[in-house]
Amino acid sequence: MLRGASKDVLNEIERNLQDALGVARNVVVNPMLAPGGGALEMELSCRLMEKASAIESTMQWPYKALAGAFEVIPRTLAQNCGADVVRVLTELRAKHSASDGSGMMWGINGHTGKIEDMSLADVWDPVSVKVQTYKTAIESAAMLLRIDDIVSGIKKDKADQGGRKAQDSEEEEGFGDERDG
Repeated sequence: MLRGASKDVLNEIERNLQDALGVARNVVVNPMLAPGGGALEMELSCRLMEKASAIESTMQWPYKALAGAFEVIPRTLAQNCGADVVRVLTELRAKHSASDGSGMMWGINGHTGKIEDMSLADVWDPVSVKVQTYKTAIESAAMLLRIDDIVSGIKKDKADQGGRKAQDSEEEEGFGDERDG
């Protein structure tokens, strides 16, 4: 059914079609939608920054780090559509900073690079895809932290063992033992 200029092009078309069918299936199974164009991510980022400013200790750092991570989605979208990234993100952040929630639907139109109300532009993302994306990102971060703990634990163990072995060998040779002198 599918045609392409080469096998690679045909494989890419098939992958895109499979992705589109998967998204359509997800919408049928779970018909909840969220505003697209980075609107949800920017809203989450702004709310997390508010929460971070309410905390005075170093416990605010994870909130700020997560807020920065959420901003990657609208930043990448702005870069990909050729918009002035700093200006667009500043404008979008200002829309979402309103505490009354009036800016929650504002996102980046991927065709024009302008800030628009995603409900009026009819840009939506399936909630099931968003939830799975966030779960995968959190699981990946947790796995990296576990791996980092394991690697740093191995380095500490080797350093401790190396220090003991060096000290033991010095004692055997009489360098560390004062009774021989």
